[in-house]
Amino acid sequence: MAFDGITTKAILCELNNCIIGAKINKVFEPTKNEIVLGLYNNGINYALELSANPESCRICLTTHSKPNPQNAYNFCMLLRKYLIGSKITKISNYDLERTVEINFECYNELNDLVTRKLFIEIMSRQSNIILTNENNIIIDTLKHSDTKRELLPAHPYTFAPINKISFIKTNFNDFIKMINSYEEKNLSKILTNSFIGFSRPFINETLQNLNIDKNKYNISDLNTVYNYINNIILNLGTTNIICKKIKNKDYTIVLNNKEIKNSLNNNDNTNSIQNLSDNNFSKNNLNINFFIDDFYFEKEENLLFINTRNNLLKIISTSLKKVYKKLQNINLKLEECENMNKYRLYGELLTANLYKININSNIEFIELENYYENNSKIIIPLDKSISIQKNIEKYFKKYNKLKNALNIVSEQKKEAEKEIDYIESIVFNLENAKTMNDIKEVYDEISENITIKKELLKKQKNKQAKKDKNQDIIELQKIIIDGYTIYIGKNNIQNDYICLKFAKPNDIWFHTQKIHGSHILLQNHDNSEIPENILYECAKLAKENSKASFSSNVPVDYCLARYVRKPSGAKPGMVIYTNYKTIFVK
Repeated sequence: MAFDGITTKAILCELNNCIIGAKINKVFEPTKNEIVLGLYNNGINYALELSANPESCRICLTTHSKPNPQNAYNFCMLLRKYLIGSKITKISNYDLERTVEINFECYNELNDLVTRKLFIEIMSRQSNIILTNENNIIIDTLKHSDTKRELLPAHPYTFAPINKISFIKTNFNDFIKMINSYEEKNLSKILTNSFIGFSRPFINETLQNLNIDKNKYNISDLNTVYNYINNIILNLGTTNIICKKIKNKDYTIVLNNKEIKNSLNNNDNTNSIQNLSDNNFSKNNLNINFFIDDFYFEKEENLLFINTRNNLLKIISTSLKKVYKKLQNINLKLEECENMNKYRLYGELLTANLYKININSNIEFIELENYYENNSKIIIPLDKSISIQKNIEKYFKKYNKLKNALNIVSEQKKEAEKEIDYIESIVFNLENAKTMNDIKEVYDEISENITIKKELLKKQKNKQAKKDKNQDIIELQKIIIDGYTIYIGKNNIQNDYICLKFAKPNDIWFHTQKIHGSHILLQNHDNSEIPENILYECAKLAKENSKASFSSNVPVDYCLARYVRKPSGAKPGMVIYTNYKTIFVK
């Protein structure tokens, strides 16, 4: 990735000139992998973006608006608790590492002045944001999973292991020795695999600027490369260093001897995070920050555009396949309808020659003269299990059925062809969409189409089902009688959960007959015989937790949970059951 140690160092050099001493007045978490800190310093508002997104991890100031979720994430609430009102005292990284440390000075609950630290690890998939106290004990992290370390609350924070050497601490002689120690002669690979903070785009662009072949080089070339990189590191934070785009897909830090031209656009959205950044500070001193901000904002917008378009195309393609399959079935039916006149002919010829046929004959076919074609011979198949008269009725019935079907299916074919033509036009529009607004207009259009709308609702339902699956298990009222465990549903949600999700097939389900009440479940995992007194106690619980709690002689139905099911489209708490017995509770 291009956000290497060189970029990190350049960003921090600019940040040290503007946000040291800044007060934290707002904390946002636009997405699960991103934190935005609202800063105020010397009469100027800034927005510091901390991203742990694997595809666009970074730290930089931002002016781009992003929607703020209605319900804040847990880590965001934690940062608000510990950081709002604090001041930034230090922002740094070690060597050219991509781990940034921000120190905050604030007062705790006892009004004592304390230090808290925020570590931003910019490491692709392992990117993370960690909040610690002054002793580097973790308070909490944005992500809790890490394959190499335990990043858990109350554990000491440790830096990610490093397997590379520092270029800053390497002199030219050691630089030469290190390169000569490799059998590999690809200079780009050697430098990126050996030194901390060097990305492949940075090294490739360096070699290209110096006109050095990465596979053919000498001592003089290595000296030029060493001095060039050393010069970049020494000039980080000055106007001699800029970011340069590489084929619109990546970027890198390069030396610049020309005046930097600033063409950043300012947007104003009163309902967005962009409010945190005023327009009255000098962007000339923050060129790299805002270059990175624009670069990744454009990258994320493009990625969102592509993903949204592809998801819609997938849904529409599914709908299109279904219509094509429907058209295929229609065509098969039309082919069958082409034979309808043959069945009418069979019926007429059998009727006309009925006097010649032995009605008691048990034959599989008969040969008759076809008076429609100069009395040529025609073989008519017969069903020998039924009489000749029944065969005649069967052929005329089949003819009339296909005749009626022909009109209906022909109309269905026209509708299916129109539907295919329409959906293909939607696919064309999506493939030629250029902006998110174009996609939104297509989405609004297809939301009104019945065929595609079903697929959209199905996808939303699957997402909701997946979300519900990850929710905590519903807590049910539990009663134990003589060693038997009984559960009681207190509302329709719990009732549905008890009989449709929680119950095992051999558990016994109880409910008052035709009377509103709770669903009662008696666990019977070993399928043993339940004593009558336990069945009666369960029925009594069903009566007591129903509208008939004060009535006498109340019927309570019970059956195995396997015989309880919910009809399609039924409201919560509504089920049907079979194979039941009834107990009358007095």
